[in-house]
Amino acid sequence: MVDVESEVPPLPPRYRFRDLLLGDQGWQNDDRVQVEFYMNENTFKERLKLFFIKNQRSSLRIRLFNFSLKLLSCLLYIIRVLLENPSQGNEWSHIFWVNRSLPLWGLQVSVALISLFETILLGYLSYKGNIWEQILRVPFILEIINAVPFIISIFWPSLRNLFVPVFLNCWLAKHALENMINDLHRAIQRTQSAMFNQVLILISTLLCLIFTCICGIQHLERIGKKLNLFDSLYFCIVTFSTVGFGDVTPETWPSKLFVVAMICVALVVLPIQFEQLAYLWMERQKSGGNYSRHRAQTEKHVVLCVSSLKIDLLMDFLNEFYAHPRLQDYYVVILCPTEMDAQVRRVLQIPMWAQRVIYLQGSALKDQDLLRAKMDDAEACFILSSRCEVDRTSSDHQTILRAWAVKDFAPNCPLYVQILKPENKFHIKFADHVVCEEEFKYAMLALNCVCPATSTLITLLVHTSRGQEGQQSPEQWQKTYGRCSGNEVYHIVLEESTFFAEYEGKSFTYASFHAHKKFGVCLIGVRREDNKNILLNPGPRYILNATDICFYINITKEENSAFKNQDQQRKSNIPRSFYHGPSRLPVHSIIASMGTVAIDLQDTSCRPASGPTLSLPVEGGREARRPSIAPVLEVADAASIQTCDLLSDQSEDEAAPDEEAAGAEYAKGYPPYSPYIGSSPTFCHLLQEKVPFCCLRLDKSCQHNYYEDAKAYGFKNKLIIVAAETAGNGLYNFIVPLRAYYRPKKELNPIVLLLDNPPDMHFLDAICWFPMVYYMVGSIDNLDDLLRCGVSFAANMVVVDKESTMSAEEDYMADAKTIVNVQTLFRLFSSLSIITELTHPANMRFMQFRAKDCYSLALSKLEKKERERGSNLAFMFRLPFAAGRVFSISMLDTLLYQSFVKEYMISITRLLLGLDTIPGSGFLCSMKITEEDLWIRTYARLYQKLCSSTGDVPIGVYRTESQRLTASESQISINVEEWEDTKDCKEPGHHRSLHRNSTSSDQSEHPLLRRKSMQWARRLSRKGPKHSGKTAEKITQQRLNLYRRSERQELAELVKNRMKHLGLSTVGYDEMNDHQSTLSYILINPSPDTRLELNDVVYLIRPDPLSYLPNSEASRKNSVCNITGHDSREETQL
Repeated sequence: MVDVESEVPPLPPRYRFRDLLLGDQGWQNDDRVQVEFYMNENTFKERLKLFFIKNQRSSLRIRLFNFSLKLLSCLLYIIRVLLENPSQGNEWSHIFWVNRSLPLWGLQVSVALISLFETILLGYLSYKGNIWEQILRVPFILEIINAVPFIISIFWPSLRNLFVPVFLNCWLAKHALENMINDLHRAIQRTQSAMFNQVLILISTLLCLIFTCICGIQHLERIGKKLNLFDSLYFCIVTFSTVGFGDVTPETWPSKLFVVAMICVALVVLPIQFEQLAYLWMERQKSGGNYSRHRAQTEKHVVLCVSSLKIDLLMDFLNEFYAHPRLQDYYVVILCPTEMDAQVRRVLQIPMWAQRVIYLQGSALKDQDLLRAKMDDAEACFILSSRCEVDRTSSDHQTILRAWAVKDFAPNCPLYVQILKPENKFHIKFADHVVCEEEFKYAMLALNCVCPATSTLITLLVHTSRGQEGQQSPEQWQKTYGRCSGNEVYHIVLEESTFFAEYEGKSFTYASFHAHKKFGVCLIGVRREDNKNILLNPGPRYILNATDICFYINITKEENSAFKNQDQQRKSNIPRSFYHGPSRLPVHSIIASMGTVAIDLQDTSCRPASGPTLSLPVEGGREARRPSIAPVLEVADAASIQTCDLLSDQSEDEAAPDEEAAGAEYAKGYPPYSPYIGSSPTFCHLLQEKVPFCCLRLDKSCQHNYYEDAKAYGFKNKLIIVAAETAGNGLYNFIVPLRAYYRPKKELNPIVLLLDNPPDMHFLDAICWFPMVYYMVGSIDNLDDLLRCGVSFAANMVVVDKESTMSAEEDYMADAKTIVNVQTLFRLFSSLSIITELTHPANMRFMQFRAKDCYSLALSKLEKKERERGSNLAFMFRLPFAAGRVFSISMLDTLLYQSFVKEYMISITRLLLGLDTIPGSGFLCSMKITEEDLWIRTYARLYQKLCSSTGDVPIGVYRTESQRLTASESQISINVEEWEDTKDCKEPGHHRSLHRNSTSSDQSEHPLLRRKSMQWARRLSRKGPKHSGKTAEKITQQRLNLYRRSERQELAELVKNRMKHLGLSTVGYDEMNDHQSTLSYILINPSPDTRLELNDVVYLIRPDPLSYLPNSEASRKNSVCNITGHDSREETQL
C-alpha cells in the first residue's frame, strides 16, 4: 500500500509566512488570472442605459425634465397664438403660415432640439434589433412632426413662419407623466395604486382631447370666423357636453371635419377609459382600498383578522366593542381574505357602522395587506378562528400563522387571539391575551354539573349590558333577572375608591360584606400592586392595602355612579317600597341612565353575634325574636379561622368501613400526565395506581372486572355522562374540575364518556389516574348505548357539539342533528338534566321545543321586542338558557372583545372555571338553601353569615320557580278526556289510573285553556251521532283507550322494554318524574333585601383551603353549602 503522506505535495512558496509578510511581491510570477465580473455594464451604452432607464431616481429626473419640456412647448404655442394679430381675408395660406417672432422661434427651436435628441437617445438605448419597432411608435412619430420642422428652419430661414402643430406635445406630456408616476412609485418603494393611475390617465386623456380640439378649431378657423382661444374653449365644452347651443359653430369644411374626427376619437377613447375606471372602482369596493396613514396617526383603530366573516360574528364584535363609552371614537378595520357577502355589505352601509368600520379584502400573511390596514399603528389586533370549519386543527394552524405574521410585522401591536384546540395554544404564548375555546367550553360544561347554570352566569358576566332587559315585561322574574344581568366585573384602586377606601387595613371578607350592605357591590377579588396574580376571595386573613386593585361586581363602575344618603331621601320625601310583586324583591333605586347609577347608602351597623354556621341557634330558636348572626371581624383572629376548617371531611367520620377502604385508594396530587402542552397544573383527587386501560371501558368486561353496564358497578352517586364525537384534549378539562382537590370525596360523581370514536392511547394515559372515569363507544342516536352507559340513573347528560356537523350548506342547520337527538332524550328521560352545546345561539329556541306551549310563544315575542330595543342579550329569556341547560361557545367571543377594555377578564374567568389555580385564590362552588336555612331570610344576612363563619363570598342566586302558564299537548288531551267523563259519562272511576302532570291541577286557574278544552270536547261529542250502533261504540272505546295511553306512558314502556331486552334492571327508572313545569334563572349580585326561597342555589367563591391549613384537628362542623369538606388526614405535598 502506497504511503498517503508521500503523495501530498509540499506547500507552495506563496503560502509561507515570509510571503504573507511581503504581500503580493512574491506573486508576480504567479500563473493565476484575475477575473472581473459584469464587464458588460462598463460599456458606454450600458452606462447611459443605467442612467436614463434602469436607475430609478435618475430616470425619474429625466422623465420630469421631459414632462416639463412638453408643457413648455405647449405654453409657447399658446403665447404665439395670443401674440399673433388676426390677419384679414380667408386665404388658405393662413392655415400653413403664421406670424412667429424671432425670440419665440429661438425658444421653440431649442426645445425641439433637446426633445429630438432625447428621443433619439432613448430610442437607441431601448433598441433591441428591430428598428421599425422604434420608428413606428406613436410618441416617436409625434416627436418627429413637432421637432423636425423647427430644425429644418435653422438651415432654411424662409420656413421659420411655417405652421407646426406644437399643441400635439400635450399627448407626449401625458405619456411622460405616466412614465414619471411609474418611476416615482419604484423610487419610493411603494405599491402603485391602480385606481390612482386610472383616474390620472382618464383626466389627462380628457384634458388632452379638449386642448387638442381647442387649438385645432382655433387654427382652422383662421380662414373663417377667426375664433380666439376662449371662444374655442367654449365651443369644445358645449360640444363635448352634448348641449350644443349653436351660437358658435365652425364655418370651414376643414374645421368641421376636424370636429367630426375629434368627436369620433372621444366616443372611442373616453368610454374605454370610463369602463376601466368603473371596473377598478368595483374591484376597489370589493378589496376595500386602504386605511389612510394620516387617519391612522390621528385616529385610533383596531384590526379584526378573520378567515371568513359571518354576520353573527360581526354584530357580536361591534355591539360588544362599541358598548364601552371610551371606544366610541375608535375605528374597526376588518382584514378578511374573502369577498364581503351581501349581508355584511348591507350592515356596513348602515350610517352607524359605515363611518366607523372599514372592510379590507386581504390576507394577514401579506405585508402589503398589513400595511394597508396600518397594523403597525393599530391599538390592537383581534385574530379569530373559524369554528365552523370541518378541520378545526387546520383552522388553528391558519390562526397561528396569522398571529406570527402580525407579530413579525408589528411587534408592538397587542394581540388578542382565539384558538380552538388546547394543544395549539403554546404556539401563541407570546400573544397578550389568548382564549382557548375547548378549554373554556369543557370547564364550563363540567361546572354546570356541580354548580347549575354556570355557563349562563359566566355568559352574563362577560356581556356588556345596562340591565334594562325585561323591564317592560309583566313577569316579575323577567324584570329581576334582566336587571341583575346588567352586573359586570369592574376594577378600581382601593385608595381611589368610595366603595372600599374606608376598609384599608381591614380583612377582605369584612370589606366585601360591608361594601355589599352599604353600596350593593360585591367585592370578589384583589391584586397587589407589585403582583400580577389576581386572587379571588383570598379569605379573612388577607388585609387590604391602599394600593391594592379591587375587583367587584356591580351594575356599572364606580366612576359612573352617584351616591345618595338615606337622610337625603327622607328630606326629599321619596317613598321606598321594600317588597314588591310576588317575588318579594325590593324596588331598587338604580337608575341606568346615561351610564350613571344612583346607589342608596345603607346602614352598616352589625347585628349581634351568635353561631358561626347556617344552622338555627339553639338558644334563640324558640323565642319570638329574630335569630342573630355573628359579626364579620375587621381582622380575623385564630379562633375564627379555625372555624373555617374546610379541609375536614365530616363524611369520613360516619363512613362505612368499605367506604373508608375505597377512600384510602385516593390520593391528592397533580396529575402525572397531561395530554397537551400548556395545561395549568391542578391539585386533584387521584388514584394510588393508574387503572389498566381495559378497565376504563365501561361496557366491556376484562380480567379485572366482569361489569358490562353502568348499573352493575353499583355507584353510590349518580352519573355524569358526556356525549362527544371524539376524545379531544379539551375533554381533559372536563374531568379536572370535577376531580379538583376541594371536591368532597364522598360526592365525586362517576364520569362516563360516550364517544362516537374510540379514544387514542395518549388520552387514556391522561385519564387513567382519575377515580371513577370511564368511557364507552356509542352514540346518543342509539337508545341501547344510552341505557348501557347508565342514562336512566344519571344526574346530568352533557351533549357536546360534534365537529363533523358544525358546517352545513345552510349555516343554522349545523345544529339540526344535535337538537333532534336532545329532544328525543328530553322526551324519553324527562327527569334527566340535559346540558347541550350548540353552534348557533339562535337555535336555542328549539331546545325542549313544545309547539303549542303558550308560555314559550310569549317568550318568543319578548325576545323579538328586546332585539328591537337594541339588546345584546335578547336570547337571555329563553328558558333553557336561563336555566343553564343550553350553551353556545360563540357567546364567549365577547370575553376576548371585553378584555381590550378589561384586561383582567380572561384571568378572572379562568379562575372561576378552575382552569388556573393560584395559591391563595378561591374557587367557585354552590350551596342549596334548605328548610333549615330559611331562618336567614334575606341575602344580606346570608352574606354576613358566610363571611363571619367560613369566609365565603356569595355572588349570585340560582332560583327555581313553578311555571304556572304552560300546558303541553298531552296535558290538554288528558284534561279533555277527564272533562268528558265527568260531564257526560259521570264515571270518574274509569280514569283514576291516568297520570296527571304537575300542571294539570292548575287548569282552573287558566280559563282560556279550560275553555279550549271544553270546546274541543263539544266538537268531539257533536260528531258522535254520525256513527250509529256498534261503529260508534267501537270508536268511543278506541278513543278512551287512546286517552288512557298517554305519550309519556308509551315512551316509558319503550324504554323499559329495551332495558329488559338488554338484561338491565328497570328499578330506578323514574319515567313519570316531569320537571317541565318549572323555570329557573340567575340573579347576579342581588339586592341585600332579596328574600331567600326554598331550593335557592347560592353561588359562592370559597377561599383556598390550602392557604390556611389548621394546625390541630378542630371540631368538624357543618359546611355552609351542606357539602362535606375535604380530607385533612392525608398529608398534602405541594
